[in-house]
Amino acid sequence: MLSGVQSLLFTPLTIRSVTFRNRIAVSPMSQFGATDNGVAANDWDLVTAGAYAKGGAGLVMVGGVTVCRAGRHNPHALGLWCDEQRPELARVARFVAKQGAVPGVQLLHAGRKCKEAIVADGRAAGDDGHEFIAASAIPFAADYMCPLEASVEDIEAVCRAHVEAAVRAVDIGFKVIELHFAHGYLVHTFLSALTNSRTDLYGGSLDNRMRFALSIACAVRQAIGDHIVLAVRVSVTDYCPDGWDVKQTVVLAKRLKALGVDLIDCSSGGLVSGAGNSSMNPTAIQIESAGIIQREAGVATAAHGLIVDPHQAEHVLTRTGAALVIMGRALINNPNWPYMAADALGVEGPAVNGMFKVAAGKPWGTRSHWRKQVADLQQQ
Repeated sequence: MLSGVQSLLFTPLTIRSVTFRNRIAVSPMSQFGATDNGVAANDWDLVTAGAYAKGGAGLVMVGGVTVCRAGRHNPHALGLWCDEQRPELARVARFVAKQGAVPGVQLLHAGRKCKEAIVADGRAAGDDGHEFIAASAIPFAADYMCPLEASVEDIEAVCRAHVEAAVRAVDIGFKVIELHFAHGYLVHTFLSALTNSRTDLYGGSLDNRMRFALSIACAVRQAIGDHIVLAVRVSVTDYCPDGWDVKQTVVLAKRLKALGVDLIDCSSGGLVSGAGNSSMNPTAIQIESAGIIQREAGVATAAHGLIVDPHQAEHVLTRTGAALVIMGRALINNPNWPYMAADALGVEGPAVNGMFKVAAGKPWGTRSHWRKQVADLQQQ
């Protein structure tokens, strides 16, 4: 490795008592390999998350994991609504941690975006008797059922479900809990005026529309203690006039920070079916918003959106001030991307346990070394 070269991407980050070996985070990418009861059906999730951890990422997120059966975004989504689901996810958390990465889990309730396969038989209720709910009785799209407006009792039950799932996650070894308040799922429908027409304490003003999100965040923080990192994923824009936007996200981020949220994961869209972002640049919007929220709300942010190149990732961190880059496609294509990135940036790659550490740490294992060998041969 080159001497004297510094990289923010490979600078360790500590939040609360959790240290990430670098700023590379694996996006929560649902694998939909669970049984009907939300239990991992095989080793797929273990192997997938384990590959990212062995490959050198700093944070490996598992998700989305649903907090109640009626809130599933797919019939085969993972869950943490009962103790039966703990053992398989505990295996994932343990293995990720053994490879030197931080294990994280994303929790969600899909709300009106529960997949048609769950509610396509015409019932208004979920298959365990819980209502198919949203902030207001507004369907996501023409081919989705119209949800029932969530009652106060529903709201309180979903809040408890988040708390119980978060406690289970911490008990089995996850060090980062992310609350999914984006992409048109249940909490997002409360935040946006486009999908919240309520006239009670959970609708109308911005303060009221944020109430549900803040209640969940507050309750989860109190339940998981001070040593666990708490993150929230938000959509920074609905890509629609009069919808949720960056300005409102800054207000929400300030309130979340005051409640003990450590990190804002900046995504976008997902609320309105067909809402056009084709003429916009979601990648630029999400990355720029991460910088705006970090500066104006004073809370750490995670930037993501088609980050695939090491120099691009480095530039995003230095330009926006974001704490992490969240990646999906590049890591699916190459779970060992962090090692390639370290070589490209001229810095030492992340260390992991076992034989892979031995092989990856050898100077003959780097592309820069092989380029030098080729150049030397060409001169002979």
